[in-house]
Amino acid sequence: MIQINVAQLLKEPIGSTRSYEVDEPVVIAEGDRAVRGQVNLIRTNRGILVRGALNTEMELTCSRCLTEFICPLSLEIEEEYFPTIDVLTGAPVAIPDEPGAFTINQNNILDLTEAIRQYTLLAIPMKPLCQEDCAGLCPTCGANLNEKQCQCPPAPVDPRWAKLTILMPGKKSKR
Repeated sequence: MIQINVAQLLKEPIGSTRSYEVDEPVVIAEGDRAVRGQVNLIRTNRGILVRGALNTEMELTCSRCLTEFICPLSLEIEEEYFPTIDVLTGAPVAIPDEPGAFTINQNNILDLTEAIRQYTLLAIPMKPLCQEDCAGLCPTCGANLNEKQCQCPPAPVDPRWAKLTILMPGKKSKR
């Protein structure tokens, strides 16, 4: 969990800043992931704006060859956190009516864990690839074409598309 006590920052004037190094495990999907980087906290008129550049890694499955691999992810976080109590009086404060707004708890602790989890899940590629030129699996025998070339015969070309084979490099037209 990445938690920062912001009581002093909430007492300071608008525009005051603090910087923090992050090097903590965060629970994301199926386990803990190390998150590293720096976050800057800026006092706003409503709360605290968090901006950060963080890095983490996720174990993903390649969408072509189905092998598991470690995918590095870069996160650019920017979220505003709103206090739930007034730091000077201890009286409850109305939270802005924004869906999914992050809050600072009654002990003036700003918890970055949920924001980092959400940003990490959004940073995961829709079609993760173990390598840019992943060859995938053979559609006939299922062999991983990154590891070996299978002995399956090539699939027959649909006659409706046969003329287009002359545009493919390394193919000779049969006229």
